[in-house]
Amino acid sequence: MAFGTQIRTWFEGRWHEGDLHVMRAADHGMWQGSSVFDGARWFDGVCPDLAAHCARVNRSAEALMITPTLTAAEIEQIARDGLRGYDSTTAVYVRPMYWALHGSDLGVAPRPGATGFALSLEAVPMPPAGASTTLTRTRFRRPVLEDNVCNAKAGCLYPNNARMLVEAQSRGFGNALAADAMGNVAESATANVFIVRDGVVMTPIANGTFLAGITRSRHIENLRADGIEVREVVMSFDDVTAADEVFLSGNFSKVMPVTAFEDRQYHVGPVTKRVRHLYWDWARSTA
Repeated sequence: MAFGTQIRTWFEGRWHEGDLHVMRAADHGMWQGSSVFDGARWFDGVCPDLAAHCARVNRSAEALMITPTLTAAEIEQIARDGLRGYDSTTAVYVRPMYWALHGSDLGVAPRPGATGFALSLEAVPMPPAGASTTLTRTRFRRPVLEDNVCNAKAGCLYPNNARMLVEAQSRGFGNALAADAMGNVAESATANVFIVRDGVVMTPIANGTFLAGITRSRHIENLRADGIEVREVVMSFDDVTAADEVFLSGNFSKVMPVTAFEDRQYHVGPVTKRVRHLYWDWARSTA
């Protein structure tokens, strides 16, 4: 079931209006979970970093041993063609997806060269400028590459994220702050995390347990270009408690201020506001 409206689906060479049925009961992606996706955002008439998201969905497919059937440039062109059906006042979630159609002789591994592809567009509003969230710890952790496909944006990883989120929300918080296998801060259940202390921005160093996001990289680049120091560090939960500001970074919201971690309260500070300003300025410059 979709979470947006005004849905358009690209499948088997053309656009269809609405939420199209694209997967069959015996598809490997259905019963073995061999599916990957990526997400970009269209808002204010721009779709920032769309090319990077299209390239990453192909890398994710390869990490799951699914054969990509389109180049990143072809996926980007399909998305841009579909976005012509929306006006600049509509925010859209752009989601290219691959899944394996057939399994190997034993049914477990995807069969090379047998791949389904679809691209879904859904009108989903951007969070308002004043939106914020709160964080709590979760007993669930991020996996490592030796036991899961942490180097892919894979559908099979998301039940673990869902457990984190539901646990946090059951305790009255908006999101969960998860540890990696070593007990250090990895990310939230839905986005990368940044903290600010004494004017220095810090984010967990990419260690293979979580996707270092495209929007995360964009924030780092924008901040450094603006003269703000950014460090990728091994981050403890005590570091988060001691921070002056905390914000989340992801494709869906771009910048989401955090106003509490457990019983620690934060103001939406000047650096968080600056990150948002820098991102929107950069995004609009791509038009």
